[in-house]
Amino acid sequence: MKYNSTARSRSSRPDIRKSFRSVSKKTSAAPKTPGPAGGQVTRREKSAVVRLLAGRGHRLDQLLRIAGLARSTYFYHLSHPERVTRADLEPLVGEIWGRTPNGCGHRQVRMCLVHEFGQRVSAKSVLRVMRRMGLRCAIRSRNPWKRYDSYRGETGDHVHNLLKRDFGAARPFSKLGTDVTEFKVAGGKAYLAPVYDMASKEIVAWDVSRSPDLGQQKRLLAMLAERLPAGAEPILHSD
Repeated sequence: MKYNSTARSRSSRPDIRKSFRSVSKKTSAAPKTPGPAGGQVTRREKSAVVRLLAGRGHRLDQLLRIAGLARSTYFYHLSHPERVTRADLEPLVGEIWGRTPNGCGHRQVRMCLVHEFGQRVSAKSVLRVMRRMGLRCAIRSRNPWKRYDSYRGETGDHVHNLLKRDFGAARPFSKLGTDVTEFKVAGGKAYLAPVYDMASKEIVAWDVSRSPDLGQQKRLLAMLAERLPAGAEPILHSD
């Protein structure tokens, strides 16, 4: 019987380890969890709430289990209070930021602190102070490392889609289509701009150029105007 009890105790050790690991995983919560109003509750904030409730007579172990905090994490936050970064700079930062109607960024604020007030401070420290004060520049410059984008929104006149993907035509010079195609040739590239008649299936005008500029389109339209029959009012479609 003694041997059996020893074997039973040894066989139960893996279960104890598994339960200990599961409890450890439950207590090691994420650094931030969703709050009741959709915000983020940090471990430091949880520790402050646990300390407040523990001072009112509640058991500490139950509070830590409900909050999902490890005991070591709780006592670490008690022994290491949060330090406020450069609180002495808040009046100067507020004065510099308020000089312009839309405020200014943390780099400009840091430059003024260094050269005007003789403060030794890094840009990250100024950024922390501005975030704590709720100061943010309303004008943001473009990122110089961002890929170039030529799109500038809706500019010029808006042309409606008259064809609505109906590319069939009953008579010539009623519906025309145009586009620019790039070809690789010896010594560079060439660009072909044709005008396609959707009724006769013919190329009624064209132009070849080294660059797809406005001059090519002007030459193409001039050639098309010479070949248009009298009384024709075509729809020129382009993507």
